[in-house]
Amino acid sequence: MVATLLRRRTALHVASDTGPRDGPVVVMVHGIASSTATFAPVARELPGFRIITLELLGFGRSTAPSTSRYTIDEHAAALDAALDRLRLRDFVLVGHSLGALAASRYAAGHPRGLSAVILVSAPIYVPAAVLPDGAARAAMGLYLRSYDYLRANKHFTMRLSRFVSRLLPVAGLLDVNDRNWTAFEKSLKNAVESQTSVADIATIDVPVEIVYGTLDPFVVPDVVSLLGALRHVRVRRVPFSSHVIGRALAAAVAESIERCTKR
Repeated sequence: MVATLLRRRTALHVASDTGPRDGPVVVMVHGIASSTATFAPVARELPGFRIITLELLGFGRSTAPSTSRYTIDEHAAALDAALDRLRLRDFVLVGHSLGALAASRYAAGHPRGLSAVILVSAPIYVPAAVLPDGAARAAMGLYLRSYDYLRANKHFTMRLSRFVSRLLPVAGLLDVNDRNWTAFEKSLKNAVESQTSVADIATIDVPVEIVYGTLDPFVVPDVVSLLGALRHVRVRRVPFSSHVIGRALAAAVAESIERCTKR
């Protein structure tokens, strides 16, 4: 019965599994409306590693259950199911953007086999009233209002996605379309706007590294600074980098991975 239930669980699609089988293992989960192309610059920095990339629930070739509300718990459960099937014993988990929130939720409740968590460009939000700085409180409110607008205006959001994607260096880094709209809209509402990341990160019992660019419009530095005060959390700020993983951000992420695998 247990084996049958495990087979029925929704699992993320394994998009790639490359590198030497005896190398350190890194599992990577991309962000909302993105793809595993996100991690190509990081993979180039880690030739001796076994790198496994997973596609986020509702995106790419991962399933999009009609009954899913795309909560952070559902994203983490699908990640858990994929990792169960991979049967990994010792690995570093890397999440980008929404993938970072899912990785945090997974790591808070499923420590087995996990040696470290690296959160890249993580949109970690808290209630505005918690922040002491007025500018940070205003920014937090702006983020949430903008997400609400994107969810309420499907055609505008799709047009914006097409425009922004043409400006990005690699195809597939942003794609909001009819197929993934439900996953996009519900993930924004139920996983990004309603999240548990601060509490999750605080309870993770393996090392956590948070890496973000100083020009990232989706990261709230005040929140990251609060997390950086935790004993098991290390923060790496990359000058002049934005939300997308470019060369400098990729190098910083690769350094974090290498540091975590040498502990």
